[in-house]
Amino acid sequence: MSIENPTPTPQAAAPLPPKEVGIAYATMLFGLVGVFGIQHFYLGKVGRGVLWLLTLGLLGVGTIIDLFTLPSQTRQVNARRAVGIK
Repeated sequence: MSIENPTPTPQAAAPLPPKEVGIAYATMLFGLVGVFGIQHFYLGKVGRGVLWLLTLGLLGVGTIIDLFTLPSQTRQVNARRAVGIK
């Protein structure tokens, strides 16, 4: 007597291509030094991008913080993409 598993096992999601820190900084530069949040749209952080767009980079303070934290934000996004999380 064999018992079969009627529920299929989920397939592992394919890893997504990584984002690049240089491109994130370039989008920040071309977005008038980050006040429009283009770097966040590039990284897939749409909510944060809209917030930056509506508040001009949190009145510039968020943009200054992004200058120093963009590499770690990119690493975090790439870690999520490596396991298939969008």
